[in-house]
Amino acid sequence: MKAHDAFRIACAGLLAAGLAGCALVRHEPVVVKVDDAPAAWRHGGGQAPVQDHWWRAFGDPVLERHVERALERNTDLLIAIARVAEARALSVAEHGAELPQVDLGVGKARSQSISPVSLKPYLATNKSATLEVAWEADLFGRLSALDAASDASLAASEDLRDATALAVAAQTASAYIDLRALDERLAIARRTLEARRAALALARARFEIGQSSALELAQAEAEYRATAQAVPQLVLAIERQARALSVLLGDVPRDIERGSDLLALSAPPVPDVGIPSALLRRRPDIAAAEARVAASDAQLAAARAQLLPSVQLAGSIGRVGSTVFRGDPFTVWSIGASVLAPIFHGGELRAQVDADAARRDQALAGYRRAVITAFSEVEDQLAAIEQVHAQGEQAQARRAAVAEALRIAHNRYREGYTSYLDELDAQRNLYDAEQTVVQLRADWLTAHVDLYRALGGGWRTGR
Repeated sequence: MKAHDAFRIACAGLLAAGLAGCALVRHEPVVVKVDDAPAAWRHGGGQAPVQDHWWRAFGDPVLERHVERALERNTDLLIAIARVAEARALSVAEHGAELPQVDLGVGKARSQSISPVSLKPYLATNKSATLEVAWEADLFGRLSALDAASDASLAASEDLRDATALAVAAQTASAYIDLRALDERLAIARRTLEARRAALALARARFEIGQSSALELAQAEAEYRATAQAVPQLVLAIERQARALSVLLGDVPRDIERGSDLLALSAPPVPDVGIPSALLRRRPDIAAAEARVAASDAQLAAARAQLLPSVQLAGSIGRVGSTVFRGDPFTVWSIGASVLAPIFHGGELRAQVDADAARRDQALAGYRRAVITAFSEVEDQLAAIEQVHAQGEQAQARRAAVAEALRIAHNRYREGYTSYLDELDAQRNLYDAEQTVVQLRADWLTAHVDLYRALGGGWRTGR
């Protein structure tokens, strides 16, 4: 067989492989949708729009400053911002692979050799300047698929940055509310401690004049000690909460500025939650999950194209001069093309396709998980706002009733009509009722924070 016949056969084989392989890269992009999304929410929302800066609606300038400081200094958010910069740089680099690669080489060398004719040493100075150009023809879309994957990865990183910002704002607001709740609980404990100190003094005075028993005195002292024990526990909890809030603010542990009391904080209006499907375009974490699906799908297309031949074009031109030739520099050039078709790689390329397909399936499952979680979170917080508010009203009524019972029990005990046990029970009930009122108030405010976070909190993707 002649050389040119062998060349024609090889070219025909490569062309056939390319045409047969085109089917490998024909694919439909994954359509991301959730067919079983609920038609309506089980718990209704309000009429107000979802506010961008919802934390301002609490009416506490200190809370507002804390959230805005966290959005500037929080370390998790700074990491997310840096990851966006990294993804943007990688995207630029990936797009550059589609363009011709141009390199300039300049060299100079001086050497001493022995002439094969005269057998005498001589010096030579060589100079060269070369311009080299290389380009891969993207016949099967491998490079464009990689471009699409890098663009989608960049979009995902931007959405994750926004999701992190939303989480930081919500965590800071919740941490501040919890801190103010602990402050209020400590104030209640200290007020209760003073009341029980007075009750202990009364019990001791009655015991000394023989109007009460040693048992009543011991009960009064035991109740006083129990309240005294609660005070340092709450102080420790406040210190820990303040340190946690400092971390969210991107600071070392420090004193946390306080603003309005817990009971003075006003909750943001319950927003109009719209239809469930609208949530899919509002939450940045869902947008990030969708972008990851697009990135994995494009990566799969690139892996399939890797099974097909690649065409490389290359050329160079330059000027070379040498003292050996003792003449003007002369031009050198070259131009050529090459076709590289994968024949046998031990299953590596096919396994890479299978791996990318599995990653695409993982991204799809991750998207569905993000959507389902979002629906659940909105329903949870709508229900919490409604039910915790109802609990709070009952707790307020219980506190008023228990306070009246304590007043009556105290007067009857002081006049000697009843034992100290009635007043002791009333004291315990009032302390528990006041702590419950504070905790339910904090839970109700936090439910509003979590609802705004579940609704996307004003971060809307434009894609």
